[in-house]
Amino acid sequence: MKTKILIAIIISFIFLTSGLIGWRYFQGKKEIILTTGTIKYIPLEGGFYGIETEKGEKYLLLNLPEEFKKDGLKVWFKAKLRKRATIQMWGRPIEILEIRKVE
Repeated sequence: MKTKILIAIIISFIFLTSGLIGWRYFQGKKEIILTTGTIKYIPLEGGFYGIETEKGEKYLLLNLPEEFKKDGLKVWFKAKLRKRATIQMWGRPIEILEIRKVE
């Protein structure tokens, strides 16, 4: 009887720890985006800038450098997806890690 209880406790512990390890792995995982797109000025909610890719994906820029705030500018960028609530309700929020003008 004691052996069965001990085995049940060990199995429960293994399931619990594996679930926590998996949860922490996915919580720490950040999706990195590497692609090209076009800077767009969106005249909604006071106006803001976003990037639209050739595939039609829309990204809301949380930290676009001033020199890239030009409607129609083609860029290559590396960014991290961010889970944030925004008033713009346009595109997926991203934090720019690296950005370059494309000629």
